Amino acid sequence: MIRAGRLKHVQTMSDLAEALGKKPATLRNQRPYAAEGHPVPISSPTSRAQLWDAEQTRAYYAGRPVPELPQADDDEDLLDRHEAARLLDVSPATWSGYKRHQDLVDGMVLVPEGPTGIEHWPRRLVLAYKNNRPGRGSGGGRPEGSGDMIPRDQIPARIAELLDADPAVTLESVAGTLGIAKFPTAQSGLVTLRGRRIADLVEARPGLDPRTAALRLGYPTSTHRGAIVMAERELRARSVLPYLQRTADFLATSGIAQRVRVEMRRVGGEHFATAVPLDADQPAAALVWDSRFGWRTATNRRHPMGKHTETAPVGDGIRYLGGGLKPEPEELLAALQDQRRGTERPMATADVDMEVDRAE
Repeated sequence: MIRAGRLKHVQTMSDLAEALGKKPATLRNQRPYAAEGHPVPISSPTSRAQLWDAEQTRAYYAGRPVPELPQADDDEDLLDRHEAARLLDVSPATWSGYKRHQDLVDGMVLVPEGPTGIEHWPRRLVLAYKNNRPGRGSGGGRPEGSGDMIPRDQIPARIAELLDADPAVTLESVAGTLGIAKFPTAQSGLVTLRGRRIADLVEARPGLDPRTAALRLGYPTSTHRGAIVMAERELRARSVLPYLQRTADFLATSGIAQRVRVEMRRVGGEHFATAVPLDADQPAAALVWDSRFGWRTATNRRHPMGKHTETAPVGDGIRYLGGGLKPEPEELLAALQDQRRGTERPMATADVDMEVDRAE
C-alpha cells in the first residue's frame, strides 16, 4: 500500500528505469529489483504494475541504509483493489462491483495520474463503505433496492452482497431479493462469483483443490459442479494472464501499442481471449490472443475480437503470428512488422495447458 503522505515518493517501473539510466524493457530483463536486499514493492504482490518508494530505492542504489516506511495503519493510506478487497474480506472481483459506489468513485486516486494509473482508495473510504454497505451493520436486512429491477452492471455486486452474508444463499433467494430473473441472470451470477472465489482461495492456498476450496467456503454440494467448472476456467485464464500482460507491456514500451490492462473475455464458454489495440500507424488495428489459436492481427480497433466462431477467423488483414500459443514478445513484434511472416490460418489449434503456471 501507499502509506499516508508517501504518494509523492511513489516510483513506477518507468520511473525506476529512468533513475537508473535504463530503458524499461532492459530493466525488466535484468530485474535488479529482484536482488536480495532490494526494497520490496509497495504495491500488492498481485498488482498488475509494481510500485516502489523512491526514497528507499534511491538509498539502496547509493549504497546507503534503506529507510523504513511507516508501519502503523492510517486513514489516509492508499489501498489498491487487492488490499481493499482484503480489508472487506471479499475477492477482488467482488470489490470491482463495490467500487462503483459514488463515494468510492469520487475518492478514487490513480497512481500514477493518467489513463494507465492503478486505482487506489483511501483506507477511510473503504472502512466507511465496509461499515455502511447495504445489508450490513446494525440494521442488517435485505440489500438496498431489494425487489426492484436493478441495472445490469450492478447485479454482480448485489449478488456478492448476498453471497457474503450467506455462502449457501439459494438461486430463488437471489432472484426474489433482487427482483431479477432466475435463469439465466441469477444463476449465471451465482455460479460465476462462486467460481471466482474458489479460484481466489486455490491461488492463495497452494495445493488446495477446487472441491476442497468449495467446501471451505461453505458452498452447498449441489452447487459444486458448476462452480468448480467456472473456477477451473478462471484459473486457466489467470495462468496465462502474466504472459499476456508482459507481452502487452512490451508492445507498449516498443512504441507500437496503447498501454492497457489486459482483461480476459470468455468466448464460446470454454475458451478465452484478449485484445491489445495498436497505434494507428501499425499494419493492423489490434492484436488478438485466443486460447485456441494464439496471436493474430485484427482489422477492427473497436471490436477486434469480432463475433465468436468455433473455427479460426480468416480473411483479408488477418495473420496468425508466432510459433505456438505463447511466443516470446520479441518474436511476436518481429512477425507483426514483417508482412512476409505469419500464416493465414493458426499454427496452434489447442487450448493452453489447464495447469496454473505459478512461475510467471
